[in-house]
Amino acid sequence: MRLRELPMPVPADDQCLVKVEAAGLNFLDTLVVKGQYQTKPALPFTPGVEVVGTIAEGEGAGTRVACATTAGTFGGFAEYALVSRAEAMPIAVAVPPGAALALRGNYPTSLYALRHAGRLQAGETLLVHAGAGGVGSAAVQLGKLLGARVIATAGSASKRAACLALGADAAVDYTNPQWVDEVRKLAPHGVDVVYDPVGGEIGAQSVRCLAFGARLLVVGFAGGTLTQLPANRLLLANASAVGVLWGEVRERDPGLVRQLGDEIQGLYLQGLLRPLEASVFDFDDAPAALAALERRQTSGKAILLLQR
Repeated sequence: MRLRELPMPVPADDQCLVKVEAAGLNFLDTLVVKGQYQTKPALPFTPGVEVVGTIAEGEGAGTRVACATTAGTFGGFAEYALVSRAEAMPIAVAVPPGAALALRGNYPTSLYALRHAGRLQAGETLLVHAGAGGVGSAAVQLGKLLGARVIATAGSASKRAACLALGADAAVDYTNPQWVDEVRKLAPHGVDVVYDPVGGEIGAQSVRCLAFGARLLVVGFAGGTLTQLPANRLLLANASAVGVLWGEVRERDPGLVRQLGDEIQGLYLQGLLRPLEASVFDFDDAPAALAALERRQTSGKAILLLQR
């Protein structure tokens, strides 16, 4: 990755040109820059799929928005970016950029996963991996709001403390080889829903935690490897594994996306959601920021700050 001066992007009729205040960092960014993501843009390209900033010209000029870049494209790690006009979510100036991006992406992703894909019910037990990360911290809070008992996992004492501060009923160290046993002690009959953005061996071992009829949500592969699920464990628990790809939901059901976004903003304004403080990196440090995200050295929403 290298800094370059490029021509100003020109918006199409259904796009806005946004002067970027901050760009969100996502695990898909760590994959796409290495050519390992399912979408492989032609080189050279500008990474980044979400921004918060101000509409620079035309209809709505001056409005602060949090939004994804146009579906199927990138370009967020820049001073100006193109976004879909239909998806540009107005956001109050008082909302910090990290919280704005979390409310736009992490929280709707987690609400969709838990309510629509996972069918989480009040009184059930929810296991959230990487509970101090961007989507994980959102899942912890939303799980509690939906009435679940929440067990979170995280790899450091400070991150486990953050999970408990967010409302988790218990926090487990998933770097401990016996973490499954610890979860089973907390939930002897198993957990009803697993929210897994980590994948790899963590995801594979999660099937040992499932209650009868449980749902395992495959949200991502932040650990760097795909989850090889032992199907016999799903069979024995009469359980299901459900994939959650928020970007595809955005493209296929924009009405639901707007509905969930409005609901999330309402919960935030009521003080019922408290996004973790963002991990902030300077724009020039984008390569180091992606490396830190990949090594799981960040907490909350990770962002590149372009304007102070």
